[in-house]
Amino acid sequence: MESKRAILAIAISMIILFGYQYFFVPSTPINKPAAVSENAKTAKDTGQSSGKGIIATTVAPQVPVLLAPAQAESVESAPLRPARDITVETSLYKAVVSEAGGGIKSFKLKEYRESLAKESEIKELIRTADPHELPFYFSWGVEPGRATVPVLGADQENVTVVGGGEPGKSLSMVGDLVPGLAMTRTLIFKDGDYTIDLTVNIRNNSQQAFQGAPYLTFTHRPFAAKETIFTGPAIYQDKKLQEIKVDDLKKEGAKTFGGNISWAAYEDTYFMSSVMPQQPGQHGVSMTLAGDDKVTTVLSGAAELIQPGASREYHYLLYMGPKKLAILKQVGHDLERIVDFGWWDMLARPLLYLLNFFNGFVHNYGVAIILLTILIKLLFWPISHKGMQSMKTMQKLQPKMAKLREKYKDDKERLNQEMLQLYQTYKINPLSGCLPMLLQIPVFFALYKVLLQAIELRHAPFMLWISDLSAPDRLGIGFDIPWLGGIPVLTLLMGASMFLQQKMTPNQAANPEMAKVMTFLPIIFTFMFLNFASGLVLYWLFNNLLSIAQQHVINRQQED
Repeated sequence: MESKRAILAIAISMIILFGYQYFFVPSTPINKPAAVSENAKTAKDTGQSSGKGIIATTVAPQVPVLLAPAQAESVESAPLRPARDITVETSLYKAVVSEAGGGIKSFKLKEYRESLAKESEIKELIRTADPHELPFYFSWGVEPGRATVPVLGADQENVTVVGGGEPGKSLSMVGDLVPGLAMTRTLIFKDGDYTIDLTVNIRNNSQQAFQGAPYLTFTHRPFAAKETIFTGPAIYQDKKLQEIKVDDLKKEGAKTFGGNISWAAYEDTYFMSSVMPQQPGQHGVSMTLAGDDKVTTVLSGAAELIQPGASREYHYLLYMGPKKLAILKQVGHDLERIVDFGWWDMLARPLLYLLNFFNGFVHNYGVAIILLTILIKLLFWPISHKGMQSMKTMQKLQPKMAKLREKYKDDKERLNQEMLQLYQTYKINPLSGCLPMLLQIPVFFALYKVLLQAIELRHAPFMLWISDLSAPDRLGIGFDIPWLGGIPVLTLLMGASMFLQQKMTPNQAANPEMAKVMTFLPIIFTFMFLNFASGLVLYWLFNNLLSIAQQHVINRQQED
């Protein structure tokens, strides 16, 4: 039944399409972006649609459009020779640009590896081979998936920009989209810079006008085999970050956006590929999913009319590289907003700055985490010290408080009055023990986000068995432990420190059952932290050790 409905729908669609073309559309040369008559030009100038031409779509100026399949025709253009691969190398990356459409076929980051294995290759950001999908394939007038990929002649086979203080080198590629419509792609590569300038010039060498819109396409699969915090497309629209989950694309099929688009990107926790339109005006972005993990993003511009002998030029800034805040801020265009720490962003960014500041001196992010932990502890020292003192005093008052509860067990109002009098006499605040913890919770979560997302910690070694602060710590013992692999030494030390801290801290729990529950907290936290990044476990461990030292000082003072 479903197949019959599909056949019927296709038949009706074909009748409508061919009927419309036969009765309403004047003949225009197929295999071309539509030539536009003077009437159509006049209609465009007045903002009215003529409805004519195979792929022509007349719109009001600065309104981005995505041409529907019925409005576009695939272009037949047999290549005269095989497309070459053009190699590009800078101090930061090795890339390959294909003459088939001009897309980037490979982009390998020299400063990053796929894994910690000795034989690991340098990080590759492109995992697709279809010329239509290669970043950053450009088509004009015809939707990217329907356009025939042109073979573009490059002006050189190798581009090398390594050292020497050169401002950059360009790679120009020239070819015909269709007879009479020429395209020149110019890429400018700069040493020590992950950005690439892309300029596309479309020139009408025919005797008739063409109308169409520009499309810049990039398709990506996940940069890494293992799951990360977030992997998928994102845009910065009207000064707001939007990250689109792949599961949402699976449900909805596609996502479309329009308006003031600062950039469109594909990202995971540590890396990104993005395009920033350099011309003012409105743009459109569409995102579609092919298969389980392949996401295609299309950035479109407004439809334009190119008269005979005239040309149009489109400018883009491309970025493929790490999601490192310091680098992204230099790029501008709000690209650094892709590093999103959520609710804790205002706290997380200064903490990341301090982490990098300390690392600049010690050149070890593990030591930098310890120094940052000490700094945070010092900032909260007065508050936490007062809270611990209050808890110790309350512990001494437990016998007096027990007597009051027994004496006024039937008079709650009198009991509260006596308790308040007791607190005032000994100048203690029953909530002061909780206050330091409440104040430190936002800092903890902010630091948690930093240590979880900062690319600085990816593959960053600390010491001994800890070779990656972004991964769980595991000490290998020659064979795999079920569910763990190796021994989580740092996590076990953290659990032990929590247990010791709990033994030293005065117990304020009035309910004995609650006190028993509290004794299980170190075990619970140890299991929770088993798969946390070792950098985060390191912070928690040293925070506990500093709290133990502080509690020891207070206990000695109380005894004296």
